[in-house]
Amino acid sequence: MANYDLVVIGGGTAGLVTAAGSAGIGARVALVERDRLGGECLWNGCVPSKALITAARAAAGVGSASRYGVRVGSSAIDFHAVMDSVRGAQQRIAPHDSPERFRALGVDVVQGEARFTGERTIAVDGRAINARRVVIATGSAPAVPPIPGLSDVHYLTNETIFSLSVLPHRLLVLGGGPIGLELAQAFTRLGAHVDVVEAAPQLLPREDRELATLLGERLQAEGVRLHLGRRATRVERDGDAVRLTLEAQRGGNGDPSAPVSLEGDALLVATGRAPRLDALELARGGVEAGKGAITVDDGLRTTADGVWAAGDCVGPLRFTHVADYQARLVVRNAFFPLASRADYSIVPWVTFTEPELAHVGLTEDEARQRHGDGVRVWRRPFADVDRAITDDATAGLVKLVTTARGRILGGHVLGHGAGNLIAEITIAMKHGISAHALGNTIHAYPTYPEAIKQA
Repeated sequence: MANYDLVVIGGGTAGLVTAAGSAGIGARVALVERDRLGGECLWNGCVPSKALITAARAAAGVGSASRYGVRVGSSAIDFHAVMDSVRGAQQRIAPHDSPERFRALGVDVVQGEARFTGERTIAVDGRAINARRVVIATGSAPAVPPIPGLSDVHYLTNETIFSLSVLPHRLLVLGGGPIGLELAQAFTRLGAHVDVVEAAPQLLPREDRELATLLGERLQAEGVRLHLGRRATRVERDGDAVRLTLEAQRGGNGDPSAPVSLEGDALLVATGRAPRLDALELARGGVEAGKGAITVDDGLRTTADGVWAAGDCVGPLRFTHVADYQARLVVRNAFFPLASRADYSIVPWVTFTEPELAHVGLTEDEARQRHGDGVRVWRRPFADVDRAITDDATAGLVKLVTTARGRILGGHVLGHGAGNLIAEITIAMKHGISAHALGNTIHAYPTYPEAIKQA
């Protein structure tokens, strides 16, 4: 039986950061992965989606060039070449997550399916491994809703859509969250007719309602058809087409007595994520799971002694940067005496539509529920920001939610480069810098961050 200081199960962001950090302090580490190192982000998530968005942005730019006096001839989209460019981006990033790199760091990379056989003992395809510490970082998989007929038709998820070689003429998207909206806009720009179905009355339900509504209006202006407050009740195949039957939810934008039928050439299911735990046999290792995630304390320790968990299999926020944060915390807690506690109160996230929508802290509604009439809201539309005007990128605004004394409770940006702008607000919240202090700080002109100063 092989013996290690640490065995990491899962080669996505959380697993890779844990393995590299532990090996860097001299631990003997094994990293077990059943598929390819790099995980969801590299192969099915952040990287391919952002590369596809880049191609779609280029297509949209050709269509709008004449506004600036730039005349272009006829253009055509070669979808096969588009997908080649997506795979090219993945291949340029892959060496950073490769087995060769991690072996060079001193990590034993083990290919295969891991399962617990006892307390801190693991079997990988018949090979027995013993460890003083174990970190579970098995990530997540698409959550597929139990809609009648869905299992009888071919559908896409984020794990399969980037393998397409032919652009669907009509794409149906189940789910109005970040994955669904990013891909809906990208495929619209590449020439598909796209319908998005969201059961909630608002797109992106965790986002500030005002900004989410503005983003929805922008997507509709580009041709994305939104069906909010409608629940899919049936999926069926009709020849070469997929048909969705929808019924209105209370608070939706349709007549509850009038079901709607949509048809498409392809169906993308983008209704969230669920932890990938089935093959682990957690109970044999004394590890408990509940509510769809591994049970951990605020130091990410599981119910089993010497076993931690990090990343999407834990939650509560399934983002690459949160997985990275959790992995670093696990390394500290696993090898050093003073425990660190996870704090998710100030975590930024971004939906990479155009315009981007970025978020940190409380929404306006959440702030008013917690702090009542003492909440102040400050806005600066990009239509009043010089750099946005010169770039013809005036859609959206910066919105700061503060206490009466200027302490920032939340920051929200809808606009060009919002994912970069949210960093300034995040740092301010983390270090107690008030909105007044931001407003008194010199910002370079002409830049987008002036909107934060002027809010």
